Amino acid sequence: MTRNELPGDTSLPHERWVLSSYRSLSPRGFLILMSTLALVSFVAGMAFLLMGAWPVFGFFGLDVLLIYVAFRLNYRDGRLHETVELDPRQLVVTRFHPSGRTERFEFNPYWVRVNCAEGIDGRTALSLSSHGNLFTFGGFLTDQERKEFAAVLADALQLARAAHA
Repeated sequence: MTRNELPGDTSLPHERWVLSSYRSLSPRGFLILMSTLALVSFVAGMAFLLMGAWPVFGFFGLDVLLIYVAFRLNYRDGRLHETVELDPRQLVVTRFHPSGRTERFEFNPYWVRVNCAEGIDGRTALSLSSHGNLFTFGGFLTDQERKEFAAVLADALQLARAAHA
């Protein structure tokens, strides 16, 4: 989660945040992991091949392929991100899907409320409510990040309302 000040009219405060999921494994780390996994699987598969259990060799390769596909899908899902832009006139949440599709949701800062509901299991859900409608966002954030962003956005909304008045 990052926050950026946008240049422009300094008389109207404008805030912008980019919400994205955290990926702990870098591309270099992914290459090292997959290379190590492939090497270990190849060596173990060769041992089974030499013992005469040749079908096992293919299953070791299949395991590496499935792990690779799972990681690639995870990285693809990690490209989902959202921007939250706030000025005294509007709050805009834009969702960027991995497929390239974008969705844009606009709210009046005066009427919108930030909610961070916590379930009995401790899981949180971050949402905006306005005129009886509920919009959930930031599902890829951790529970702590959702709580922190809800507080930051609520404070920024208060300032935007004051600037608009």
